[in-house]
Amino acid sequence: MADKTFKLNTGQDIPALGLGTWQGEPGKVKTAVAHALKAGYRLIDGAYCYGNEDEVGQGLAEAFAAGLKREDVFVVSKVWATYTTRCELGLQKSLDKLGLDYVDLFLVHWPLLMNPEGNDDRFPKLPNGERDIIRSHNHVDTWKQMEKLVATGKTKAIGVSNYSKRYLEQLLPHATIKPAVNQIENHPALPQQEIVDLCKQEGIHIMAYSPLGSTGGPLLTAEPVVQIAEKHGVPASTVLLSYHIPRGSTVLAKSVTPSRIDANLKLIDLDADDVKVLNDYSDRLGKEKKFQRFVYPPFGVEFGFPDKS
Repeated sequence: MADKTFKLNTGQDIPALGLGTWQGEPGKVKTAVAHALKAGYRLIDGAYCYGNEDEVGQGLAEAFAAGLKREDVFVVSKVWATYTTRCELGLQKSLDKLGLDYVDLFLVHWPLLMNPEGNDDRFPKLPNGERDIIRSHNHVDTWKQMEKLVATGKTKAIGVSNYSKRYLEQLLPHATIKPAVNQIENHPALPQQEIVDLCKQEGIHIMAYSPLGSTGGPLLTAEPVVQIAEKHGVPASTVLLSYHIPRGSTVLAKSVTPSRIDANLKLIDLDADDVKVLNDYSDRLGKEKKFQRFVYPPFGVEFGFPDKS
């Protein structure tokens, strides 16, 4: 599966599997990135907010020094919420950390603005401890800045992250460049089918993060996942990562452990029965209003997700 790719609306090929670096243990991210690239990964997903793009850059540099070509690696970064009125500066900060001239894809991390003149570069807070958010900001204005970045050559494509159907429907009528990607939390306990369907209809590629249900992998013990894993003689994590391939989505596997990084490459082809079992599980959770969203920062903003509205 390391070689499997999907085609973006820009004409670029994007790998079906990538290495995620969010919450990567400090001091281990460089080795993880270098190891993943050596093992066969060709997509590295990062963000300014993660605070480890310097280590990601060191891992990339090590792989390039060993003979891997820059054009063979798909690098993703994201403009953080304190930079959504200064997208070019946000991109340049990431490029400087990564040690690159360009990224392959640059995403709006969340559709909001946190105070760019606040008391912290990433997480400014008000005196009462709440996030310092500028609520008059319109996320469409951020997209207009993102569109200008393509002509600079500093990113090959632009997209969004954590966009609900409602937010996408607000954005699309104003977009002269359609987002290439929407990166969202996605797994059988949060299929977000309404967003996935809209993106498919609009030619926007889905990238799935937290495919195991975020830290600790709470979905690894879900009964249908275990059942399919036993049937194929593979770990439950393999089933959860493989779930995205028939959906036509790219999936991000996060690990800093070399053996886990290697194991995550071994995706399988789920058959029609497997897909039905997982979809039935999702449908049941939906009917019971038991969808599980594991990543939802305390912004105090209503982003339009049905499970949070």
